[in-house]
Order: sequence, then structure tokens, then C-alpha cells
Amino acid sequence: MVAHSSEFENIVVREEEQDELETLARKACPLEVKGGPTDKHGKISILIQVFISRASVDSSSLHSDAQYISQSLGRIMRALFEICLRRGWSEMTSLLLEYCKAVDRKIWPHLHPLRQFDRDISPEILWKLEERNVDLDRLYEMEENDIGALIRFSHQGRLVKQYVGYFPHVNLSASVSPITRTVLKVDLLITPEFVWKDRHHGMSQRWLIIVEDSENDTIYHSELFTLTKKMARGTPTKMSFNIPIFEPHPPQYYIRAVSDSWLHAESIFTVSFHNLTLPQTQITHTELLDLKPLPLSALGNKAYEDLYRFTHFNPIQTQAFHVLYHTETNVLLGAPTGSGKTISAELAMLHLFNTQPDMKVVYIAPLKAIVRERMNDWRHRLVTQLGKKMVEMTGDFTPDMVALLSADIIISTPEKWDGISRSWHSRSYVMKVGLMILDEIHLLGADRGPILEVIVSRMRYISSQTERSIRFVGLSTALANARDLADWLGVRDDGLFNFKPSVRPVPLEVHIQGYPGKFYCPRMNSMNKPAYAAICTHSPDKPVLIFVSSRRQTRLTALDLIQLAASDEKPTQFLSMADNSLDMILSQVTDSNLRHTLQFGIGLHHAGLNDRDRSLVEELFSNNKIQVLVCTSTLAWGVNLPAHLVIIKGTEYYDGKTKRYVDYVITDILQMMGRAGRPQYDQHGKAVILVHEPKKSFYKKFLYEPFPVESNLREHLHDHINAEIVSSTIGNKEEAIIYLTWTYLYRRLVVNPSYYGLEDTETYTLNAYLSRLVETTLEDLEDSGCIKVDDHSVQSLILGKIASQYYLSYLTVSMFGSNIGPNTSLEAFVHILSAAAEFDELPVRHNEDTLNRTLCKKVPYSVDQHHLDDPHVKANLLFQAHFSRAELPISDYITDLKSILDQSIRIIQAMIDVCANSGWLSSALTCMHLLQMIIQGLWFERDSSLLMLPSMNDNLLDHLKGRGVSTVLSLLDRSREELHKLLQPFSAAELYQDLQHFPRLDVKVKLQNEDKEQSKPQMLNIRMQIKNTRRSPRVFSSKFPKAKQEAWWLVLGNITSSELYGLKRISFADRVLNTRMELPPMLNMQEAKLIVVSDCYLGFDQEVSLGHLAKV
Repeated sequence: MVAHSSEFENIVVREEEQDELETLARKACPLEVKGGPTDKHGKISILIQVFISRASVDSSSLHSDAQYISQSLGRIMRALFEICLRRGWSEMTSLLLEYCKAVDRKIWPHLHPLRQFDRDISPEILWKLEERNVDLDRLYEMEENDIGALIRFSHQGRLVKQYVGYFPHVNLSASVSPITRTVLKVDLLITPEFVWKDRHHGMSQRWLIIVEDSENDTIYHSELFTLTKKMARGTPTKMSFNIPIFEPHPPQYYIRAVSDSWLHAESIFTVSFHNLTLPQTQITHTELLDLKPLPLSALGNKAYEDLYRFTHFNPIQTQAFHVLYHTETNVLLGAPTGSGKTISAELAMLHLFNTQPDMKVVYIAPLKAIVRERMNDWRHRLVTQLGKKMVEMTGDFTPDMVALLSADIIISTPEKWDGISRSWHSRSYVMKVGLMILDEIHLLGADRGPILEVIVSRMRYISSQTERSIRFVGLSTALANARDLADWLGVRDDGLFNFKPSVRPVPLEVHIQGYPGKFYCPRMNSMNKPAYAAICTHSPDKPVLIFVSSRRQTRLTALDLIQLAASDEKPTQFLSMADNSLDMILSQVTDSNLRHTLQFGIGLHHAGLNDRDRSLVEELFSNNKIQVLVCTSTLAWGVNLPAHLVIIKGTEYYDGKTKRYVDYVITDILQMMGRAGRPQYDQHGKAVILVHEPKKSFYKKFLYEPFPVESNLREHLHDHINAEIVSSTIGNKEEAIIYLTWTYLYRRLVVNPSYYGLEDTETYTLNAYLSRLVETTLEDLEDSGCIKVDDHSVQSLILGKIASQYYLSYLTVSMFGSNIGPNTSLEAFVHILSAAAEFDELPVRHNEDTLNRTLCKKVPYSVDQHHLDDPHVKANLLFQAHFSRAELPISDYITDLKSILDQSIRIIQAMIDVCANSGWLSSALTCMHLLQMIIQGLWFERDSSLLMLPSMNDNLLDHLKGRGVSTVLSLLDRSREELHKLLQPFSAAELYQDLQHFPRLDVKVKLQNEDKEQSKPQMLNIRMQIKNTRRSPRVFSSKFPKAKQEAWWLVLGNITSSELYGLKRISFADRVLNTRMELPPMLNMQEAKLIVVSDCYLGFDQEVSLGHLAKV
């Protein structure tokens, strides 16, 4: 077949070559030559085989023909292999891949695999191995001496064994979980089992992963996997993908890993369907009734009617109106994106305001971006028009107690509400919740799903304990297993609305286009022209959203669109505003790439932009000033910016953890598609999805077949069980099992047992599974020092309490317990902080290890040079760069630094508690200084505390040092005139302004009158006063990205013996604060001191001796 390819049609048969061709056919051609040497195709066939056999050719004409053939041969073989792979023919694909490698290596597949090391192993040995017919598996098992005896070269046995170790081999293991009756999820673990040598393996090895059904000769999934040198040394690599399964079930599927370049390097894993229980199909959809749309007047309240700009509710809102607005029923509303679900939730809120105005609404949204959108929308309507009070709880904002008590509406992320509702016994506002709205509840199956699951289970438990019913309203996209979710939320049939994905207010037209190309970046590049064509065809003058996977792709895509528009001679076709207003807008933009693309009417939107740029782009796009917005996938969730046309450019993103491209979850793609079609303007919306060719059929099948939502709680159970033990909800193993029965996981175990590793749903099996789950979780928590397990009870220990209070992983506090000592150094604390499990998810993107290597040279403490792509090493470098005020290489690092600074506060506070509980004074103080460093972005003791002043510069610093001033405290007591004198010839005005922000603290202590009774402990009364007037208690720092309140620690200790007796954390509500601390019995007052430490300012520590209080 290859001989017939048109590349070789110029080859001619010459008379004088016949003899040599006949000899070559006899000696160098293991395969039969059809047509013989006299035929043109026969000649080509001989020359191909001669090339693989490495035989020499004498005649010059034959030599040039052989050269010509060899140049195209590799390409043609690979093309044939790709064709078979795409068509899903498993046997032909394997055969052709073997011959592709045979051409590349010039070795026949039937020869011994070690021939691929023929430069290092002598031909005699290879010939002996072939003669004795010893395959690789036997060589793996044999000892060196046995191999030496077998090949009759005793001293060469060691060499052969060494090269058997170099031969690429991976071990496969897989677990299969059914998602629906026709789809299986495969989790594949790939473990390299060979010795990596750069000389043979280079920097990376490519493997083809194939899932095939050999009975039907069909490939159901194939993907390329790149094994790098680093991965070969490290832990096994995990891959996940979905494959179809058909009735009747075949006995098994095979998963094969075949090397792309090494002959005979392949591994196989058999997936048996023997014990696989598939879930029942039970999709129940609510029919959309043909009802007359309800007018706003149905609300029966003028103030409520004024909240909305439209006149009638849409069909979905109309159908659910009565249940939401006139009853207390729990509701689960599943409808496609863009069906006005938020307004449906507002109806339930208005009902609560009518019937129980003293109760609170809690709105839980899984993403910060959705919280922000809700805040902005409701601030304009519910707060200003209805006079309701609302607070936001996210990583950025933590409202105080007073605000939470008085709020009518609390908008929160799952993590924050989980942290607050953990100690619900002592927090009255948690028990005052009357309505809980759970937005995007189908994300229960995603990464942060377990937290969502825990808070709903806990709120239902609280409701059952306090006898005050909480109403639940869940909002989601169309669901496959709405009934299970409804049962778990306590929703009856009259409250369950699960509409089909096709029931959209604006119908959607979807086009799926496949693109070949093995590699991600070139494939993305090849999609730019079709994306431009799609804009011209489907939406030449209406708004267009283009979703891409990364910030870099937003820029590259926008630049390519600009170029394509320019070559069409319409460079500004996407722009609709006058030059003068454009110039005015461009002058406000800080991001240079955005400034460039906006000139052509194309906006960029991603997390790397600052808030001002982002809201500017959103405004321009929503007001139709620019027509195209290229954005990352997070925009689909956060900002409600619908468009006429949505283009999803590629369905994979780079996952920094596994270092490869991974597919988006289907819900993400549905969410992006849901942005197409604007209810006010369009008759229909359009979505164009550009995918990798092999995945095209998968997306055609599943975009309209909703996936069921499974529980992810199993893998994240430890922290939640620990929290419930701390709050005394769980006191023994039985209560832990009862706790699990409240969860969604429990509902799904019965419906889809195989997904969770159960063989059947008998009561005995279920009970055994739950007991085993509880036992292993409690054992892990006990090993980590968080809890103590007795025969009949479970008690929390101090580490467990710290983990729950500060919302940390049990692994983090366990690591603190084993690494923090009485005199831990600052360097060690920076390493311990960076090693926290909370930073596991810090993204390390493509090539960031090289940026990290450069950053290493700018910071004082060394890090592990072998793991520069590890998130913890990156966190360490970012912290040190922050303290050194070093310039960060790219804007992504600034975003990353913000996120780790935000997390670090509670981690350090937990570290301080660990030190205090052990009574280690020195470590506790070092840790407090670390927190001051985080807030101010300075090194403790290395840097002058004067650098906390934004107006300070090097010249001024030298000038002050010359005058004997080295701390901010020594400047605080000076008047304006004294400062002016001190600073001449520099200006004092700015510095004076800065100094007004710092607190001037006065501390007085006295012993409480000693009681006659010796049994009561002595108390130390402490009076603290801030002397400055009119200053805000907010932290003054130019280097910490978030608003934070000042706080102080009162540390009672003995500096000589480095013992800590007591610790109290306080913050000022007023200018004066009176508090007291208990003194330990038998305290040596002469050596004891009260140390007052700021949590945010360097150099503000005060020591107060207690010696003068002792009885003379």
C-alpha cells in the first residue's frame, strides 16, 4: 500500500538494477515482495525493506532512489497510522504504529527489543538472545549470572541486565466508575518502572494511551501522554477520562500504553465488567406548561414590583411562582443557564420578608465572582429600594459580629459559611437563618462540592435540632438525578422543577467543529481563522464572547483576530465609538495588551487584570462599544454578560498539578454556552464549539444528555468529621455514621454503588462500607494528633480544635505539631508556612520553574532546587520576595502572591496557637514577627521599621539614621515643628501625615486586690489606651492587599527561661480597653513580663515588667 503512494510515482524500473534488486529481495526482505523486482511497486517495496534492514546498496541509481524513498517513508507511515487511529480500528492502529517505529529505528518488529540498544550491546549477544528466543519478561525475572550463562558470555550478563533496566516500561492500574448507563469514568495511574538515561530517553518520552474493545476491534479513547524525566522519578501520574459503554456489555475493555518511539514498549491493563453495577436511568424532567405569563402585579406589593424592569415573568418563573412566593416548601429548580433562576430565588426571599421579617436569608455561591455579581445587583435593588441590610462573606471580606447579627441577607462562599456554622451552638445568627439559597448546586460534584454538601447537611441537622424550619432553595442547570438531590434537600414533589436543557427563554443553535493537531498550541492557533469566520457568518454586528483556557490565549487570540480583520480591510469593524471617547478610555487602562486590543474593538478579560480595567471592559462590552470579548472560562460563572454568539475555543486547559492539558467539566461548557442569547434582544442565540477532532462525537452526545451529580465527600471527609467532633456533634463512632446518613453521599451510595466501590446495595454491605469509612477517617485523624479515640468515645485534642477554628487541613496542623519546636527560627517558620496543605492548589504554570530559578537568586533563604515546579517552593519564594520587596517577574505572580498572603494570616495565627499551647515563648514571638512581616512586606530586624512609611526613601532613611532615629516609635512622640527641624532639608508634611496612622499605645498593669482566699488564682488587670485621636483602627500598610483591623497580643511570659504562661488576643472597639489575665500559681514576679505585640506593625512591641507589683 505504501509502495502505491503518489509520492513515489516518479520512481522507474531500470534493466541494469534487476540483479542487485533480486539479491536484495533474497537477503534483506523478510516480507514477501508482490510483483517482484521487475515491477515498479515491487522495486519500491524492496527498497523500503532494505531501508529498514539497513542493507547497503551498490548501484548509484538505486542508492538515490532509496534515499528519495526514505525521506518520505516516515511521513507516509505516520499518516496511515493517524487515519486508522481516527477511524478507531484497534488492530490496524497497533500494526501501523509498530511499523512507524520500525521505520524510525530501522529495526524489524520481529527482532529482539534490545536491538534498540545496538550501539552498546554487541551483535553476538543480540543474536544469541534471538536464537534462544528470550523475551524481555524472562530477562526481567532472571539474575545477571543466569543471563550470562544463557548467552555464554558470563561477564556480559550484567550489561544485558543493565539495559533491560533502561528499556522503557510503565505499569498501569485503573479504577472504573459508572457515571450513567452509557458512560464510564476511568482513573488511570501510570507508574514508570525503568531507569531514565538522557542518552537513550532524552528529556521526555511520548506514550499513546488507548482504550479498546478487541472483540469489536474498536478504539473508544486515545490520547497522547508525555512522560518527562521529572515524572519518571516522582509519584505515579493520574489521568481521568470518560469512555462509552454499550449494551450488551463486552466481557472487558483493554487499556494500553504504547510507546511512540520504542518497539515492544507497551503495557496493558484489563478492565473487567464482571461485577460492574450500572446506575438506573431515572431522568425525570418537568414539562414546561403552556401558561399565560404572570404580570408583576401578582406580587401584590408595589415596593416589590418596582424592583423589576420587566412587565411579566418568563414561563419558568411563572410555573414556579406559586410554590416560591406563596408557600414554605423547599424547592429545587433545575433549568438551563439564562432562564432567570436568580429572580425565582428572589421570590422566595420576598416571601420570607413578608412572613418572617426577623429571619435571615443566606445565599451560598460557589465562586467569588458570583458573590460579587449578586452583591452589586442586590445592593442597587434590595438594599436601596427595600432598606434591607446585606453583608458579604468571602476571602476578601469578613464582616464583624454586629454586622452579621443585624444583616437580613448574608451572601457567602461555601468555605466561609462552613467556618462560621461549625460552632452553631454559640452563634445565634446561624440559628436565625430562615431561608438558604444554594446557587449552582450541581457543582456538588466539583472540587469544592464537599464543602457545599457539608453545610447543607449541617443546616438540615441544625433545623432538626432547633425545631425551627429552614427553607432550602437549590438552583442548578438541568439535572440527570434531580430526585436524589431533592430527597437530600428535603424537597417534595411539588417543589421539584427540573426542566429540559432545551427549555431556554432564548433558543440556542449549537455548531461543533473538530480540529486535528496533536499539540495544544498549534491547534489553538489553527482555530483562530474559523473563529473569525464564525463571527462574520453568525454575528457580524452583534456581541461575541470567545472563551479560551488561559490568559496567554486571550492575548494571542485577540491579536490574531485583529490581523484577520486587517487583512479583510476592516481593521476597526468591531469598534463602535468615536476616536475622542476611545482616547479618553485608553488613557484609563493600565494593562498594555488590553490598551492595544481595545483600539480595534476587542476586549480581554481574565484574573490578571486589575479591578478597574476589568469593570471598564465589562462596561464597554455591555454597552456595545466593543463587539468582541476574549475571556477565560471564569467569566462564564461570574459576570452576567450575555452575547449573541459564544465561541468556545478549545475544551481543555493546562492543569499545573498534573502538568498536562485536561478537559473542562461538561457543566463548565454548558455554562459558557448558556451565555449565548440575550433575552431582551435576540430571537435565538448561537454557540460554536471548536474541539479536538477525536472528542467531537463525545461532545455531540453529552451536551444534551445531562450528567448525574455525584458526591466527592469521600476524599475530603477528614476535616469535616474533625470539625463536627470539635463542635460535639460527633462524640463516638455511631454518631459519625449517623452524621454520614445526613449527607448526599449516603443518597448516592444506594443509587450508583459501583462509582463508590460497592458491589451491591444490601444493608449489610452499606453498613460495613460506612463503618470502614468512619474507622479509617478516625484513624488518620488520631495519627495526626487531632483527636483521641477510645472504645466508646471520640474526643478532640488541641491540634484538632486549632484546625477547626482556623479552617485548616488536618494535615497542616499535624505538620505544625511535628515541625515546630521551642526555639524554631524565622527561616524554619517561613519553610513551615510554605509547606501548609492550603498551598497545594497554588498554580505552577508552564515554564514557571525557570522564573522560580531566577527568583531564587533574589531572596536570602535557599529552597529545594530540584522541585522548582512545586507549589510549596513557589509559595516560599513568593513570601521571601514579598519581604524583600523584590520585583516579581510576571503579573500572574502578583495575583498568586495576593492569594497566598490572604491565606497566610489564619495559618500563622494557628502556628502561634500551637506555640502558645506548648508554652514556647521564643517560637510564639518569632511567629508573631512573621505575621508583622506578611502585613508590612519587610524582614524583621534586617529592614528598618521606618520603611513601613510609604513616603520613606533611601536618602531620607540615611538622613534619619545619621540623626540617631531608627524606629517609627521614636518619631511618633514628636510635634510637627520638631519633625520639621529633624528632617531639614527634606519636607516633613507627607511623613507627618503617614505617622498619624500609627497607634500610640499606653499600657498600665496592676494586680487585682488579693483575696484572702488563696484558692482563687491572682488576676492581672491591664488597661490599654490609644492616645492619638481620630484615627481608624484599620491596618496602615501599603504592601498588604486587603483591609484588615488592627489587633494586639498580650503575652505573659518569662524571657529568661523562654516560658509562655498566657496569651490573649485583643482589638480596640474604643480608645480605651480594660482586660484581665490570670496569673499562674507560684509565678516568679521578678522575672515575669507582659509583652504587648502588634499583629501588623514592626517595632511596636512593648515589655512591661511585673517585678514592681510583687509583695515586698
